[in-house]
Amino acid sequence: MWKSIQWRATLIAVLTVVSIVAVLPSVSDILPDAWNRKMPKIHLGLDLQGGVFLRLQVEIDKAIENTTLRYADDSRSICREKGIPVLGWQKEGQEGFSLSFPPGDFAGRAVSLLKDELPSLDVSLGESTGQGARLVGRMKPAEILAIRNNAVVQGVETIRNRIDQFGVREPQIVAEGEDRIVVQLPGVKDQQRAIELVGKTALLEFKLVDEGASVEDALKGAVPEDDEILYQKSVDPQSGRANKIPMLVKKRAMLTGDTIKTAKVNFGSERGGAYVSLSFDPRGTKVFDRITAENVKRRLAIVLDGTIYSAPVIQERISGGEAQITGDFTAEQASDLAIVLRAGSLPAPVKVIQNVTVGPSLGQDSIRKGLRAGIIGAILVVVFMIVYYRFAGLVADFALVFNILFLMAGMALLEATLTLPGIAGVILAIGMAVDSNVLIFERIREEIRTKKAVRASIDAGYDKAFWTVVDSHVTTLITAMILFQFGTGPIKGFAVTLSMGVAINLFTALVCTKVVFDYINAKRPMQALSI
Repeated sequence: MWKSIQWRATLIAVLTVVSIVAVLPSVSDILPDAWNRKMPKIHLGLDLQGGVFLRLQVEIDKAIENTTLRYADDSRSICREKGIPVLGWQKEGQEGFSLSFPPGDFAGRAVSLLKDELPSLDVSLGESTGQGARLVGRMKPAEILAIRNNAVVQGVETIRNRIDQFGVREPQIVAEGEDRIVVQLPGVKDQQRAIELVGKTALLEFKLVDEGASVEDALKGAVPEDDEILYQKSVDPQSGRANKIPMLVKKRAMLTGDTIKTAKVNFGSERGGAYVSLSFDPRGTKVFDRITAENVKRRLAIVLDGTIYSAPVIQERISGGEAQITGDFTAEQASDLAIVLRAGSLPAPVKVIQNVTVGPSLGQDSIRKGLRAGIIGAILVVVFMIVYYRFAGLVADFALVFNILFLMAGMALLEATLTLPGIAGVILAIGMAVDSNVLIFERIREEIRTKKAVRASIDAGYDKAFWTVVDSHVTTLITAMILFQFGTGPIKGFAVTLSMGVAINLFTALVCTKVVFDYINAKRPMQALSI
């Protein structure tokens, strides 16, 4: 008997010490700074510690338009690679485009070719004119539907990848309706930086600079058909003034950012600052090797979201699959750029339609009210148990203290995020902590009424109530798991605290209270029990 009591008491003592050490960094700063930095802590959600709330609108129509333009560029490239001359092209609404060809069978050959090469397009001959024939390509309805359905889903995943690398704990990023995304970033104070990180489309393109055409003529309106004017940002080191340098580049991207394998920040560029170094996946490495081999001594512009960051001259063939993006970056700007490049580009541009900075004052008020509610609830439970179950109720209250301590320690060790619904889960766990003891005590009462000895009544009460307590807790745990699996942020917070409270309650109700009764009976058998 004594050995059983000793190992259970030792287990409770060890768990108590570990729990106190685990909880201290979250509630006090009495521990050394080095210890505080290494120890896991309970993190507060947006509703408690403040942060940034963003509501974004995904411009799905723009995604469809961008896809159409890519199909038009691909179609022209495919035709020219097969020796079919293309005189020009133009958009045909949001979902289509047309190509014009010289007289002859060029248009018919192009239709057959593109049907094989681009199965997502409906390709047909357009009206012929004296100058030649036209081809009309339109995206199939299934392709358009897929773009609409995937734009928000892919946007959520891309933003989540960026935020995870940004280091925000427990962000909430969920789709809302057909074209909106809600982003909650607890603890983030720099609202503008968060908006730039989340909202940057991050479409990286490598385009050849057209050095054979005049930039001055292009600025006056004489832009060659295959070219476009883009600007490179430059900062004067003396005055700090930002300048925009116009450049004439090819519309067609030779390589895009979807082939990037890694992107990281380095220091020591030609300008002495930070820069981003890139490495490509096998496909990107192969393409980059071919581009640099075919265009030695030409300039290759590195374009991100329509802005040229650098346009170095290709001095020689680059076979290693690596490149650099240099510019007037601070370390923070280079880090953010590397994050969005690693996470990938958004499938469609997003527009911030609501941004709110939640101040910590709201969080402090919520914490204060939540703690007050928890303390009042705990006091009422403690008083009720003592009044109704007397000494046995005091034992249950003893277990309640351990229940709360172990619950807080568990949240700290898992580095869980505490939210207002999470506080509600804690308060519910307090009620459930004594609910199990109520079932056990009522069983003990029934055994005492049959004139059994106190010790035998206690043992029988725990034995007979055991499976009832386990069943009730397992069903609650299943519900909590379903809430966690399918719920959004606040619901997940409630589910975490509820499920942990249920699991811990099984231990405190069946072990902590029983060891008290066993200890008393081992020292001096109880002749009566105040219950």
